[in-house]
Amino acid sequence: MALNPVTQNTFTAEVLESEQPVLVDFWAAWCPPCRLMNPVLDELNAERDDIKIVSVDADTEQELAVEYGVLGLPTFVLFQNGAPVTSLVGARPKRRLESELEQALVQQPTAG
Repeated sequence: MALNPVTQNTFTAEVLESEQPVLVDFWAAWCPPCRLMNPVLDELNAERDDIKIVSVDADTEQELAVEYGVLGLPTFVLFQNGAPVTSLVGARPKRRLESELEQALVQQPTAG
């Protein structure tokens, strides 16, 4: 079960126009590592209100996957201020994912 699914039609409003950083999970139903990441993303979503987490089904939303250079699944793209700031490919432990997100967020100047 994907978390907060977005489509080509809702991507701009949900991701590009978001006030807060957005982690986009590009996944597919046939992808075992994607399923492995679901509980990790659920936990992160429950624990953190500073990052919005959404998912894109790479099979049904192929245009989005191509647009953001998704070549492997799962791919996590972190957007801040409407632009992708980092892209992470493959399943990873929660602690590593959090660390990579923190590094990406720290490197970005905050709007204001």
